[in-house]
Formats: sequence, C-alpha cells, structure tokens
Amino acid sequence: MIDPVLLRENPDLIKRSQELRGESVALVDSAVDADAARRTAITVFEALRAEQNAFGKQVAQAPKDAKAALVAEAQELAARVKAANQAVSDAEAEFTLAVQRLGNIVIDGVPAGGEDDFVVLREVGEIPAFDFEPRDHLEIGELLDAIDMQRGAKVSGARFHYLKGIGARLELALMNMGLDRAIAADFTPLITPTLVRPEIMQGTGFLGAHSDEVYYLPEQELYLTGTSEVALAGYHADEIIDVSKGPIRYAGWSTCYRSEAGSHGKDTRGIIRVHQFNKLEMFTYIDPADAEAEHERLLGWQEGMLQDLGLSYRVIDTAAGDLGSSAARKYDVEAWVPTQQAYRELTSTSNCTTFQARRLDIRHRTETGKTAPVATLNGTLATTRWLVAILETHQQADGSVVVPEALRGYLGGLEVLEPIA
Repeated sequence: MIDPVLLRENPDLIKRSQELRGESVALVDSAVDADAARRTAITVFEALRAEQNAFGKQVAQAPKDAKAALVAEAQELAARVKAANQAVSDAEAEFTLAVQRLGNIVIDGVPAGGEDDFVVLREVGEIPAFDFEPRDHLEIGELLDAIDMQRGAKVSGARFHYLKGIGARLELALMNMGLDRAIAADFTPLITPTLVRPEIMQGTGFLGAHSDEVYYLPEQELYLTGTSEVALAGYHADEIIDVSKGPIRYAGWSTCYRSEAGSHGKDTRGIIRVHQFNKLEMFTYIDPADAEAEHERLLGWQEGMLQDLGLSYRVIDTAAGDLGSSAARKYDVEAWVPTQQAYRELTSTSNCTTFQARRLDIRHRTETGKTAPVATLNGTLATTRWLVAILETHQQADGSVVVPEALRGYLGGLEVLEPIA
C-alpha cells in the first residue's frame, strides 16, 4: 500500500509511477479524494465526540430537575456520534479500496514500458554449442525415466507431471544445494503453509490484476499459494519486529500452485509452465534504508547458484509495466535453453519496499522510538523449472547428462545421469 502521507503531499510522484507502469493516473486522484473525505469524516467525528464528552460532564453536574431534558439531548448527540463513527468506517473502507488499486512506486531507473521493454544488465557464460542435434528437456527426461508427463495428465490433467527416480533426486539435490547456501547466508529455513487466508493473499498484493492465476477454495475461504513469498510475508503480520541489528531472512521451501490462466497453448510441452512445482524462496525483512543493497545481495546469491550449475544466463531489469503490483523493482535471471535458442526466466528477485508491510502492518521501531513499516524483498533460489536448463545444457549425444560438479555431493557423488536401457 502507498504511504498516505506521500499520496497527500506528492501525488505527482505516484502519478509518474502509474505512467511508467502503463496504469491509470486517474486512480491517484481518486485516492487523494478518498483520503480527503476520510480525514474530513475523522475531524467531524472527533469534534462530535469531544462535544459529547463535555456534554456528559454537564449532565452529571446538572440539578435533578434539569437532567431529564439534558438526557434527551445527550441521546440525540450520541446518535450523531454513532452516525459520524460509521461515516469514518465507510470513508476508511473507501480509501482502502482506492489506495489498493495503486501499484507500488517504482524505483528511479526502472525502465518504462511492458513485457518487451526490459533492459539487459549483463550476460554471463558461453552459449552452449553441440556437435549433435540437442534433445529438449522432456525427451532427455523420458530417456532417463526422470519425467512422466503422461501419467501426470492421467491423474491430474494437463500441465501436471511426475518427477521419477533420478528426476526426483535431481530436484531434491538442487533444493538442498540452495538451502545450504541460504543457511550460510543467515537465512532461517521454513517449510511454509501453502493455504493462506484472504487477508494474507491480499496483503502481499496477489489479488490484483492476476488474481485469476490463483487457486481459491471458497468453502474454506483459503487460497493456494503460487509462491512461499505469501506465507513468508504473512509470518510477521501485525507485529513489530527488530531489524536494528540487520535483516531478518527466511528461506521458504514449499509446493506452489498456479492456474496459468491466459497461457493456453503456451509452453505446453514439458515442465516449463506447470500447475504444481516446488520452490525455495528467499525472503527478507529489513530497514527500508538498506533495501536496495539487500536486493543486490539476493541477486548475487541467485547468480552464484546458476554459475556453479554451469548455466549461461542473462540478468534483466524488468520494465515497470511488467512488474507485479507489489514490486518497486524486479530483476529476472534468464538461463539459455538450447532447444529454444532463447533465454527463459528461471528466477526473479523483487524489492517490494514498504508496500507489503503497510498492508500487513509489519513495523520496526526507529531510532526515535516510533514505529514505521519495514521493507520486504524476495527472490527464488531454486525451483523445478531449473531442471529444464540443467538437463539441456549438460546433455551428451547418447542422451546422458553430466551432473554439475556443485550438485554431485547431493547425489551421492554421481557424475553422469545415464539413460535407462
């Protein structure tokens, strides 16, 4: 949520952010008007309540013969106070709705535009070359008896799969490698809930423009999360936490669910875009003054993983129109997928500044003793999709796959994945 003081004092800054996102500037004016109405309602209520308090003392001190008439006036005043209090509640609700339509304020330097207007910050590693026709990850996975899409579809429908044998082991190896690195960087591991209450999903900003991608269980009033970021953000909801000695970091391991609404016919082959997958997510609570530096650290840990897995990749600064509503800046790390002759997103990291914390009421105590919202950041350290790039990049002509050296210790020293005869 946008800082109401900033909205009031510098609406042009927020309008500029809306323009960069390609979203309505008029929403800012609506939020400013709603804020003014809210403050007016509060002023009226407080004046009436002060009048009521003063009148109550007058009634208490009045002689008995005058009290009857005064009590009638007091009852009328009480009704007016009650109505004014309801007006405040209504105005607060209208303001909340208005301000929640606004995306986070993008950070200076974020490119304007949409999905195709990103800026490439760097390319790392040599594009892999083969002296044979490379197989795609699904063909390799089937040769290894590692991926079973047919039975996934039989049991659950399209875009579901089984990871089997070495496929299951490979994913667990990748996740454990990421977890070890997260622990070394002072992240506390959490295995998170994957069903959350509406207020937590709303608070993290996932019920906006892309809410149709979220699975909802209406009878239970619970949402299935598409990332453990949601549960990690909700972990300290309605709390005052201590970030004075440095960031509080969590690494959330969970299964994730996405309906992939609007992706019909896109990435239907293999495990690039599926409804269910596993993910290890980094999440940081931090003093807002240190958030941008932490964002670079999260990106560095992601790049370290990809480099040690021998993957060629690029880092892009995502354009404002392609940011989720919560992110003020997002870096995507895209690995080269040989059979697609293209970079495909493997991971991203977002600086959400104080946007989520304001919605979820997560604060820290400043040097003045007052409380203020913390900043939150997130970034994926390992996920199922990474298997696509690993299998295709390290494949050999006979269908075997060389295990990246960094993963071998997690696979009992296994160096090569061999096709099943």
